[in-house]
Amino acid sequence: MFMKYQIACAALALMSSAPAFAQEEPAGPVTVTGSVGLVSDYRFRGVSQSDRGMAIQGGLTATHESGVYVGTWGSNLSGWGTFGGANMELDLFAGYAIPLGDSGATLDLGLTWYMYPSGADKTDFAEPYVKLSSQVGPVKGLLGVAYAPKQEALGKWCSDAACTVYDPGDKEDNFYIWGDVSGAIPNTPVSLKAHLGWSNGNSGLGPNGTSVAPTGKYLDWLVGADLAVPGTPLTLSIAYVDTDIARVEENYLRPNFQVADGDNFGKSIARSTVVFSISAAF
Repeated sequence: MFMKYQIACAALALMSSAPAFAQEEPAGPVTVTGSVGLVSDYRFRGVSQSDRGMAIQGGLTATHESGVYVGTWGSNLSGWGTFGGANMELDLFAGYAIPLGDSGATLDLGLTWYMYPSGADKTDFAEPYVKLSSQVGPVKGLLGVAYAPKQEALGKWCSDAACTVYDPGDKEDNFYIWGDVSGAIPNTPVSLKAHLGWSNGNSGLGPNGTSVAPTGKYLDWLVGADLAVPGTPLTLSIAYVDTDIARVEENYLRPNFQVADGDNFGKSIARSTVVFSISAAF
């Protein structure tokens, strides 16, 4: 992990020292953007995918002036998030963002393919999504819906950690709806943000002992702040993250649904936490 930390810091330093003239080239029909960052805990829909440890993350997106875009995003994983042994999540996504007249709103239709390279079989799955975003003054809002149709990777192969009921080959779907709001504080480099999401999916364990929506139905939320470091592409962030997953629900999924090793061994991966991060955009 220390080596990963050194690599991330070197990448952030390189991004923050990039010459300004590289950003002044004439814009073409395709714009490429990206980011690299280091987070204290990778939380996906409120649940830790890195065993409550650090994660290095980064992504690239190519957007055509027509609104069509493609991209990729990746993060290291640990524990519950490994989905059958993979120590990396690699997402591929594509979509089409449509401005809705003069309203200032944008409709975004797309699909994400979640991949776990070098992991077990039946881990990857596809998830189409629809997002509607708009801005009023300094406040930005987004409402999103993601629906993954029935797939083996999302199936309820085991009813609990003891696999009391075993149903190999089962296919289930997964539904997620969320809302985000953010806004800059006038005359400061600080912006505030909040998130609320609701999952409805597999309440047991899939083919590799995990689930995208542990306990089936639950809420996740986040409140935080970002600090854009003046004169650099760096952003420092802090966020409080939590879910409404009850301990009695967690117990049905233990020992799978807990920190696998280290100082936090046995602790919940869905309890409240404060996540710190540093990222660089380019």
